[in-house]
Amino acid sequence: MSIPMPAPICLIENSPAGELQVQQEALKVLAEISQPVVVVAIAGLYRTGKSYLMNKLASKRTGFSLGSTIQSHTKGIWMWCLPHPRRAGHTLVLLDTEGLGDVEKGDAKNDTWIFALAVLLSSTLVYNSLGTINQQAMDQLHYVTELTERIKVKAAGRGSRQEGEDSAEFVRFFPAFVWAVRDFTLQLELDGQKITEDEYLENGLKLKPGSSQRAQLYNLPRECIRQFFPARKCFVFVQPAGRRDLARLEELREDELEPEFREQVAQFCRHVWEMSKPKTIPGGHVVTGGTRPNLPPQAHVERLTHLPHSGPVMARTPAPSAPPPHPGSGLPCLCPTWQRRLEEQKQELCQRNEVASSDRCKAALLELSDELDDRIGEGVYSVPGGYQRFLDDRQRMVDRYWQVPGKGVKAEEVLQEFLQSKAAVAQSILQTDEALTEKEKEMAAERARAEAAEREQQVLKQKEAELQQKLEDQDRSYQENLRQLETKLKDERKKLLEEQGKMMDQKLKVPGGPRVLGAAGDGWADLLRSTLALCFGGPPRFRGMWGLGDAGAGGSSALPHLDGSRH
Repeated sequence: MSIPMPAPICLIENSPAGELQVQQEALKVLAEISQPVVVVAIAGLYRTGKSYLMNKLASKRTGFSLGSTIQSHTKGIWMWCLPHPRRAGHTLVLLDTEGLGDVEKGDAKNDTWIFALAVLLSSTLVYNSLGTINQQAMDQLHYVTELTERIKVKAAGRGSRQEGEDSAEFVRFFPAFVWAVRDFTLQLELDGQKITEDEYLENGLKLKPGSSQRAQLYNLPRECIRQFFPARKCFVFVQPAGRRDLARLEELREDELEPEFREQVAQFCRHVWEMSKPKTIPGGHVVTGGTRPNLPPQAHVERLTHLPHSGPVMARTPAPSAPPPHPGSGLPCLCPTWQRRLEEQKQELCQRNEVASSDRCKAALLELSDELDDRIGEGVYSVPGGYQRFLDDRQRMVDRYWQVPGKGVKAEEVLQEFLQSKAAVAQSILQTDEALTEKEKEMAAERARAEAAEREQQVLKQKEAELQQKLEDQDRSYQENLRQLETKLKDERKKLLEEQGKMMDQKLKVPGGPRVLGAAGDGWADLLRSTLALCFGGPPRFRGMWGLGDAGAGGSSALPHLDGSRH
């Protein structure tokens, strides 16, 4: 079962004298955990924010002690056992280690032992550093180059292995490696091209050609990381908040942290929760809390600092042997034949147990995956966002699988095989999701363009309508003005004609009665002369031109006739 722990407790104490001591209280807590354990340890230089990441993995704001001064807060190795957030029926064991390189402690050998214990105890090791992955960061990771001096692989009955053989065996025991780079300020680019965080790590682990001493010193930590940790991952984190707020990081709300930092922490936690495997011992046996396969006994831990050229022994699966006789029990020693038969029966039972466990697990997965297969066949996931929906449904199926009792020793192996068999389907769903998402984006862009064109067309139509209305208004105004002008001209003409008529009447009226101009009977000529006289009356010269006398002088009229004669 999983033991509820409200807060972390000390697993291995680092005494002021430099001795490492296992705490019995922590051993009692571990002994009561019967579930498989996923052990995540974090190591790195002191005062680099290791405890904050561990609290995030625990889904807590507080727990492991955070310090805001230059002094290291965590001493020894502290442990926190919690229900696994992604694997039902599993316990997540978080190990926060003492900061390496503490100037107050000044004991590099002690640091090396703490790093070695973190490697041995964990199934995932997080190495925390600041700034960038450069030569200084590699130099600070010199502890990994000393692992071969501190850890030996030993087979039962054969003694210690040769050093060359040790290196080949380490990969079987060592955890997955995650490098967390804090307060990262660079751009993830290489030769003008964007790169991933993992590519950034691999570029930092490239070896320098040559066999000079300088090249060997440069390549040594990189070769060790590449050889001992083939499964490795990298995460970079920006600074979580302003410098003034870093001292009270535990007190800050989520919305007070940098959004990019929150997203990076979320990705880190998801990876550790989903990819960290249960701790196992050689032979693929899953470790529970009471197993403690790699935890050195009390006396051995206390001797660590006094054995500079030896290390904790990682035992391989022991060779079969007959139980020794108990003194005074009266039980004889078993002969070699019986020992061989018992061993054969043991192997047969183990094989039958593994087959039964495998069959049981496959049957459970087959039953639990029916609904998932049906949804795949119905095309439920063939929509934008379908891949995330598929992952959620698959995780729910895995959670239900871990709740099935009696799965046996093959539970984890069969599950991984099943998930691997579905990898092609998952990849197909991912590709479909990406294609649909891209197509949806294109359709949305096309709709936006069509809507913009329609709006533009409506604006043009509105402008045309307004222009047409304006032209019509102008035409109506023009016609009205023209009509008014014509009316005014007609009125003025009428008035002018009336005035001219009145003037004509006034001119034709002669004082003293009518005069007869010209010969008798020549009335039209007289009228013409009279009219001309009226029109050109004025200066005497005009009147003389037509033979008009001065009426006032009693002169006679001498207007010419039309035929040129005079009267």
